[in-house]
This record gives sequence, structure tokens and C-alpha cells, in this order.
Amino acid sequence: MHQSKLGERLVDHGPNWIHGLKENPILDLGEELGDALMDVPEITPSVYDQAGNLLSTKEGRECSDLMWAVIEEAFTYSDQDASSIPQNQSLLDFFKLKLNEKNIPDVIAGRVLELCQSWGDYIGGDIDRQSLKYLWLEETIDGGTSLPNTWNVFLASTYKAILDRMTKDVVPKADLQLSTKVTSVSSSAFGGDASEAESITVVTSHNRVSSFEEVVMTAPLGWLKRNNNAFQPDLPPRIQTAIKNLSYGALEKVYLTFPSAFWLSHHDQENPQPFFNQWLAPEYTTHHWAVECAFLSSLPAPHSHPTLLFYMHGPLATHINTLTSKLDSSSSGYLTTLTDFFKPYYSLLPNYDPTSPSCSPSHALATDWQKDEFAGWGSYSNFQISDPEIDGKVELDKDIEALRKGAPERRLWFAGEHTAPFVALGTVTGAWWSGEGVAKKILNAYGLDATEEVGDAVAEEGMAAAGVGVGKVAAKRGGTGLGA
Repeated sequence: MHQSKLGERLVDHGPNWIHGLKENPILDLGEELGDALMDVPEITPSVYDQAGNLLSTKEGRECSDLMWAVIEEAFTYSDQDASSIPQNQSLLDFFKLKLNEKNIPDVIAGRVLELCQSWGDYIGGDIDRQSLKYLWLEETIDGGTSLPNTWNVFLASTYKAILDRMTKDVVPKADLQLSTKVTSVSSSAFGGDASEAESITVVTSHNRVSSFEEVVMTAPLGWLKRNNNAFQPDLPPRIQTAIKNLSYGALEKVYLTFPSAFWLSHHDQENPQPFFNQWLAPEYTTHHWAVECAFLSSLPAPHSHPTLLFYMHGPLATHINTLTSKLDSSSSGYLTTLTDFFKPYYSLLPNYDPTSPSCSPSHALATDWQKDEFAGWGSYSNFQISDPEIDGKVELDKDIEALRKGAPERRLWFAGEHTAPFVALGTVTGAWWSGEGVAKKILNAYGLDATEEVGDAVAEEGMAAAGVGVGKVAAKRGGTGLGA
């Protein structure tokens, strides 16, 4: 979770959103600090079809409403009948089934199947990999789903003030070792409970050896998946299984800033600009990826700016990473590369004029979380299908609980969005809550009172520890966008 300059504007590399409006500590911080929180208006996104034609408002609304209606059905089905759903059935399978049951005309059904690919920008993975059985794990605080505009606000002023406030009291009191990798975490002895473990030792890449009474690992799930050998002895089998079963997303973002928002004059108060724009997989260009963007020109003043924020996942995200990986982000080649890729999309927007300087990007920024070791080579956890013949019986909810429990007999605990209460997985709020959940367990292990916090009231899952706290410093979520 960090920011950088895009021209004269500060933009978030990580999350843009705050999920959940009920007793949410991140939202409370934002309000306390006077951050600009935008409740995105429920306006049907602009949609361009495969031929590059703008659908009418009626056509766009019909397709968008149908898509979200099917997703709501899927959440209800997953909530109520998860035990009967095969673990290899995907959300895309459900879409195809329901569109067929509803006898939707082929043209409309085709558009909906294209539009629903945008679900990947919420979870950081393809919809044909999204588990229907465990779709309920994508439910958010307040009991809402991840549906846009339902329980979410866009942080127009970025996460900078919140991040600064989180670290204000912590960093001055911490022995913070930057540019230092942990290479080994070893338990010297372990028995039936935390009091029987003698100590836990951390070794860094600088060969610094430190022993602690307790260690809280806030490493991302993606890092854990690649570094099982960092733990000595091996992690308990149940935790190893959990790390293997849970999936890690790959969400990336590209910001394109223009000299002015050339697309704006097409809209007025009676026909306001949507916050989102979607392009179905184009047939008019050499690459055929569906793409969506947010108009940051729609943010409230003084935070609005003439920028298109593109969200992407899967092979497209990897492709963009590959295009920019060897380019200096301040070079003309970097800007040209991103401009050339996205031009077939933004050139369809209203008032585009190829001869006008206002219609050519002046600045660009592409995230590269998939190349970031410390973000776990990706973004945040998601919940994918599995093959029972290959993987055996997979219980993703039990896997999350196993990570959340940690290995207290070894004085080793885990925190982060992947160990959050079920209602906040994959979010900054979830990372915050997971941290205090661990803090409370450690206090209890030493016979100290751990006062209940709001996270316990929100997460009505029978969890022993779903609070708010320590994880706030470790709430960095790689590349999170719509799902952040």
C-alpha cells in the first residue's frame, strides 16, 4: 500500500477502495482525517461492444443489470447450498447455466458473458477459476456482496493520510529494518502450548540473528506459497495444506493522464458521466482483451483529474507487466508503450480527436505487483476451483481458519488479508482486523486481558479473534483495485 506521483497528482499503487460502511476502522480513520470518500453513483457503465460501438443506455443497463442479478443469485446459492456445490464448479459455469435457463437471446447472453469477465477485476483472477462453492467468501462487511456501489467507497484523496496515521505512533517506537529480507524463522522447541516453546529465532539476509518470545508473520500469501523452506522445522501439515489450497490473485492497474478530460463534454446533469467504462473483447484491434476503466475526472473537487484508471487481471495483467518490465517509468518509451496499447480503447470515447494534444496521454503509470517479491508476486487472496481427483477434498474456509489459528505452540502467528474475518478477506480492513485478532491471542496467552473490539461484532462467524489492530502496519495489499 503506497503512492507515487503521476504528473502533479498522487495516486495509489494499491487499494483505491474502502469496503464496508458498518463499524469499519479504516472508514473511521478516513472520516477522522477528513479524507475525500466518494460514494460512487449508481449509474450504468458505458459499454462498447466487440465492434467498438457504444451501446445505448438501455442496452447497457439491460446487460449490466442482468450480469449483477446472476451474480446475486450465485451468492445466494453459494450461501445456502455450498455443501452441495462441486468444488470444480466455477462462477462462469453458473452464468452459462442461468443464461440458458432464462432463455436470454444469444446477442444479449454473449454480451453478458463478456461483461462478467470484469468479475476478475474484483478478485484478481479469471471468472472461470472463481469457485462457486466458496463464492460466499467474497461477501463483504455489512453482509453485502462485492457488488459495485453497495457497501464500498472510493478513496478519492488516496490512502496516504490513513497510512501516515497508522504508522505515526508505531514507527518511532519500532526497530524497523528496511531493505532486509528474512531468510529463516526457526522454533527452538515446541510442545503443547505457547508456554512450552522456548523461543523463536529470525535470521535476515544480513545474517542478523534475533530471538523473540513471539513472531507474527504478515508476509503475503503469495510469499508463503513460495517460501515454505524459510521455516525450520517445516510448518505444520495443516498450515502447509492451507497455503497450497488458497489462491493468490494478480490484479494490476494502469493510470493514463491526459492534458484535459476530453470525454467530459458529452455529459451533463441530466445525463451524468458513469464512473466506469467497459470495452468488450475488441474485434477491431490486434489484441482481444476486454478492459474496464474508472473516470477519475468524476472524483469530487479538488481531487478530480483527467485520468483513466484501467483495472486488469490474469493474462492481460501479465502482458502489461511484460511490455513495461524493461522500461524506465520516466522514459518516453514507457509512455508510448502504454499509450499504443490502450489507444484502441480510449480513442472510442466521446470527443476523441487524433490531432488534438488533449487526446494524447501526458503521463502513465502501470503497477507491477506480479514482479514484487514483497507483495508476494501478486495482489491478494482469492478462492478458486479445484479438481477433487487431483487435489482431494478442499475446504477453503477451514484453510483460512488454520492460517488464522497459526502455530501458537511454536510461538508463530500469521496475519494479513488472507487470515481476516470471512467478511473482510482481501481488504485493507481485513488485514487490520486480522492483526488485532493475533494481538489479542498473544495477550490471552500471557494471561492479559484482551478487550473485544468492533471486529468481533461485525464478524458473526463464531471466530475467537476477529478484532482490529496490529496488522494495520502490515496492511499492504499488492495491486488491489476494485477488490481492494
